[in-house]
Amino acid sequence: MPKDPSIDAIIGKTKQDRAKPLVSAILDDGTMVEMLFRADENKALFAIARAGQWQEAPDIVIKGRRYIPFSPENNLLQNEVVLLPSQPDGDGSPAALVADIQTFIHRYVQVSPAFETLAAHYILFSWVHDAFNELPYLRVQADYGCGKTRFLLTVGSLCYKPIFASGSSTVSPLFRILDSFRGTLIIDESDFRVTDEKAEIVKILNNGNARGFPVLRSEVNQFREFNPTAFHVFGPKIVASRGPFQDPALESRFLTETLGTTTMREDIPINLPSRYKGEALALRNRLLAFRFRHFTDYHIDDGQMDRRIEPRLNQIVAPLLAVIEDADTQRSLQDFARKRHQEMITDRGMDTEAQVLEVLRDMLAAGDQHLLIKDITSWFADRHSDEYERKITAKWIGTVIRQRLHLHTQKTHGNYAVALPDSVNLQRLYGRYGLEQTTAPSDRHDEAIR
Repeated sequence: MPKDPSIDAIIGKTKQDRAKPLVSAILDDGTMVEMLFRADENKALFAIARAGQWQEAPDIVIKGRRYIPFSPENNLLQNEVVLLPSQPDGDGSPAALVADIQTFIHRYVQVSPAFETLAAHYILFSWVHDAFNELPYLRVQADYGCGKTRFLLTVGSLCYKPIFASGSSTVSPLFRILDSFRGTLIIDESDFRVTDEKAEIVKILNNGNARGFPVLRSEVNQFREFNPTAFHVFGPKIVASRGPFQDPALESRFLTETLGTTTMREDIPINLPSRYKGEALALRNRLLAFRFRHFTDYHIDDGQMDRRIEPRLNQIVAPLLAVIEDADTQRSLQDFARKRHQEMITDRGMDTEAQVLEVLRDMLAAGDQHLLIKDITSWFADRHSDEYERKITAKWIGTVIRQRLHLHTQKTHGNYAVALPDSVNLQRLYGRYGLEQTTAPSDRHDEAIR
């Protein structure tokens, strides 16, 4: 690669200054800096790129301060907790990369063809994820012995600066590692058995799919004072778990495959062969060239969004759609989003909010224009009292209406009532909870009290 004089200007200056470790950076002028690690030479250095051209350097000066790579003796590098490329290689062609990545995945892992294609594109996306403000997570669910670890190792080894946290004895170092390396977290949630540790993992997952939401933790300084410190956790994440998370909002961020539903193919090796690491490194090197050449090529296309589905689903699917060139794969991901939208509606259908909203809908259809909280409570109790151990009171139903359905109430002749929302808001709630609007009066309440 020919040398760029403008890159030379930021290399090797002010070497007398105390240097600060750096893994990667994007400078104001678009220059990209990525750390390289050559295990066979026990050497760490930088690849510095601008306008698709790059060269190597032992250090770099940014705004008058000198930066160096992390030491090749760093424990995380030596123990392959973090994997880096050794050099940029190839032309960075996205189509050729996706094909070769999918071949690599197919060689070592058994997943459905659709998820295999999705995982290949997710790997590609991870190398340009910081061009976007939101991102999805990739997940496999299965019991023990169904291939979760193999999936994490195979797919994770190709992602952008993968950080392997599986098997960690404690979660606390993850915050510092994520903040320092800002790569792709590869994690088996079931490895963290202590409740407090799982809660910390959930913090990382809750804050890590949107830019600008660091996790705050108390750090002890040299004076033994506790100071709040912000840790950057934004980035791609590949998760293995035995089941779903309890939080529906967190669940909505995952693109998930269930493993172990079919017999394993005979051509998949039981143990990873010695050539596996070399194949993964070669692909990481090509992916680094892809990042250098195509980082600025990808943008959100509003035309690819389906406005009928949850905004959160559009939010996480749109960045991945942006890096998919194949039309069939785009449609497959869009179909996944629609299916997930329907699953979320089905889940909500069993919620108290959906039941209360159904009562409101039927009262309106029956001609009740007052919607008194006490009447709503009566209808609700007639329909659902046998489903709840708690006493159904007007105070509780009013809380559901105000705080969970976010409808306004007002006092009318000494009684609280729902202030009728406009038709747009009502239709939005019906759609969100999978309810059809009723036009004919309902006699369900009359039947319940006869």
